[in-house]
Amino acid sequence: MTDRTPQHALVIASGGLDSTAVAYLLAAKGSRVSLLSFDYGQRHRKELEYAARTAHQLDAAHEVVDLTSVGRLLGGSALTDPSITVPDGHYSDQSMRITVVPNRNTILLSIAVGAAVAAKADAVAFGAHSGDHTVYPDCRPEFFAQMAEAIRVANAGFLADDFLLLAPFLHASKADIVRRAAELDVPFALTWSCYKGDKIHCGSCGTCRERQEAFILAGITDPTEYATPYEVTR
Repeated sequence: MTDRTPQHALVIASGGLDSTAVAYLLAAKGSRVSLLSFDYGQRHRKELEYAARTAHQLDAAHEVVDLTSVGRLLGGSALTDPSITVPDGHYSDQSMRITVVPNRNTILLSIAVGAAVAAKADAVAFGAHSGDHTVYPDCRPEFFAQMAEAIRVANAGFLADDFLLLAPFLHASKADIVRRAAELDVPFALTWSCYKGDKIHCGSCGTCRERQEAFILAGITDPTEYATPYEVTR
C-alpha cells in the first residue's frame, strides 16, 4: 500500500469533526470522495444527519448501512445500550471505556473495504486520531498496520497493489485536526460529536469536552452550542 493521493476514496463518515475533516482533506487533494455511514443502533445516531449534510456540501455520494441488528449484539457499551449512562468527564478518563463498542472499527472497515472493492475505489479512509488511542484499541497505529495487512491478504487478486487504507490524522491531536479543518474551510457547525445525541451538544461527556478543548487549544472559534460549556486552562 503506497503513499499517494487516491483517485476515488470511500470515507467512513460518522458526521463527526474528524471524519468530516478527512473527507474535506481528500477532496481538497483532488480525490473523488464517497461517504459511507453506519447505523449500528448508536444512541447518538443524530450524527448520521450531519454526515448527510457533509455529503451534500461536498456533492459526494452517501450511503448509510443498516447494522442495527448487529448493534443489538454489541452490548455493554453506553453507545448501544440505552440502560447504560454515557459518562461525563475527560475523554481519556477510565470511565470512558464504557463507550467502547466491541470490534467496531474492524466491522466498519471490513464493510467499507468490501464496498470499495465492488465500486473499484482505490482507498478507504477513516478518522482515527491520537486522542483516541487511550480509550479505543481499534484506533491505534498497531491496529491500523494489522488491518492494512488483513485487507491486502483478504482481497488478494481483487485489490490493486497500491490500494490505500488511510487514517490521515492517526498521529495528530484533536487540536491539530481543528487547525487543519479550519484551513480546509470545514463547516464546523455541520459536524456532531456528542455521544448523548440530544438537541444540542451536552458539553459534559468526553467527546464534548475533547471538542471544546481542541478549539480552545487550536485558537479557533467554536461555533458549537453546548448545554454545559466549560473553560479550559492552558
